[in-house]
Amino acid sequence: MTHLGDRIGLVGLAGVFVLAGALAWIGGDSRADESVVDLSDPRIGNLTAYISAQCYTRTEDDSGRVSNPCFTCHTRGRIPTYLDDHDLQLSYSLPGDALANPWTNLQVDRSARVAAIGDAAILDYVRTDNYRDAQGRPILAETLTRDLPDTWDLDGNGQWDGYVPDAYFDFDEAGFDRTPDGGYSGWRAFGYHPFPGTFWPTNGSTDDVLIRLPAVFQRNADGRFDLSIYRVNLAIVESLVRRRDVRLDPVDEIAVGLDLDDDGILGEATRLVFDWAPLEGRSMSYAGQAGALQSKGELHLAAGLFPEGTEFLHSVRYIDLDEAGAVRLAARMKELRYARKNAWYSYAELKGINDREGAERALDPDILKSVPGDFERGMFTQGWVYQGFIEDGQGSLRPQSQEETLFCMGCHGGIGATTDTIFSFPRRLGYETYRHGWFHWSQHGLAGIPEPRLEDGSYEYSRYLEINGAGDEFRANTEVMERFFDADGNLLPERIQALHEDMGTLLLPSAERALTLDKAYRVIVEEQSFIRGRDATVEPPLNVHESLIQNQATGVEEPSF
Repeated sequence: MTHLGDRIGLVGLAGVFVLAGALAWIGGDSRADESVVDLSDPRIGNLTAYISAQCYTRTEDDSGRVSNPCFTCHTRGRIPTYLDDHDLQLSYSLPGDALANPWTNLQVDRSARVAAIGDAAILDYVRTDNYRDAQGRPILAETLTRDLPDTWDLDGNGQWDGYVPDAYFDFDEAGFDRTPDGGYSGWRAFGYHPFPGTFWPTNGSTDDVLIRLPAVFQRNADGRFDLSIYRVNLAIVESLVRRRDVRLDPVDEIAVGLDLDDDGILGEATRLVFDWAPLEGRSMSYAGQAGALQSKGELHLAAGLFPEGTEFLHSVRYIDLDEAGAVRLAARMKELRYARKNAWYSYAELKGINDREGAERALDPDILKSVPGDFERGMFTQGWVYQGFIEDGQGSLRPQSQEETLFCMGCHGGIGATTDTIFSFPRRLGYETYRHGWFHWSQHGLAGIPEPRLEDGSYEYSRYLEINGAGDEFRANTEVMERFFDADGNLLPERIQALHEDMGTLLLPSAERALTLDKAYRVIVEEQSFIRGRDATVEPPLNVHESLIQNQATGVEEPSF
């Protein structure tokens, strides 16, 4: 039987937002309540905003040549990501409400408006920090806590009930974010291999990601802040999530109280061994106060999962140019995205969620994704809460609306490619890279970093270019096409060899393209038309379906993994 709340998903019969289980989050347990709460304003116009614009890519061209950008997202998940959605490489399996492409910004020609924006004007704009004030304090935090606009206070209780930005983006040589008084905010920046396609700067934006573990992971057994303990716990989480050994700066195992390298003695460790096989009686432990709580059953640990309380902060930014015209991270944020793991789900519970959703889709192909939550508290999926802020018409950050927040929820927890709903951290750069991979992109850019390799030894980005035949889902990035392909669509060997050694040769746009992308997105900001699409296109891309037939074939005959 299909429940009404699941069938209509996020919108009721009169366009009323449906909230399943959100009140439980206020009390700290996002799983406790299955109630439905009416929130009639603002309404959601696009019930399927969680389905990205890239899912409307026209994969077969007029000559019959087939491209497959779909394989990066839609694949067999690695347990405990039980989702296997590789069938979406083969057909457009969309609910009826999604068959007409709602991302109409893709059909807009912005050429004239983009041409009217001068290079100096757009550079001045992207170099203006809209996150921090002159004293380095988060502007949003001041607004949310001291001068909260009524339109942001969804439940009218006089306070902001969601995330209040508390990162200062002032990083030391180890990537730790430092507070104005010289302390630690708990946030730590890391370098990573950007996910293929849309997330590359050549397709519109630069970005960064910070991770923070709860305070108990930052304290020793006596309850005092201990940076060494925090470093070790971050390494333990990385080892568990990536399911591999992690290299360390030398660690005194006696001080930590753990045999990190699993050699049977407490000495100096330079390697953290991944050894989690509970069915064989082998497990792992957190360090310090977190380890004590874990032993009491108050914190959990499992391969492929982050501990409860883990947070991520992801800023999406414009593209800036340095004095030499090279691409760099801009000061101005387009978006600030936040995620927090609010509840723990076991392997069995995660499988149950996936099995239930799969069974419901099999019964009713038009069923909509049920996403509890709202823009003030965030939206929820598999124990995580997601929330976002985006530019207003003048360029200041504001909370995303219900519909704008829903935009984020299809990819996080809705595809096979993520690890515990997260993209970035499993793609963290290794110990052999700059500052062992713990740095902010303002401290080191994308240029000069080797191309990522997959477990079978193949090169990830080269494989994407080969399977997709382009550097973006819409095959609209002509700069990448001209740089990496010949006139017949074949990859140029010398360009691929250069990519192996430096991923920046692919990921970074020319200065001219960078400025054009900035201008195109600035037009969307001025329009505040995000609910119609956020892609920084100038002219309408050709390889986009305006409408589809349910289960229409993509033209891809064999899925890629």
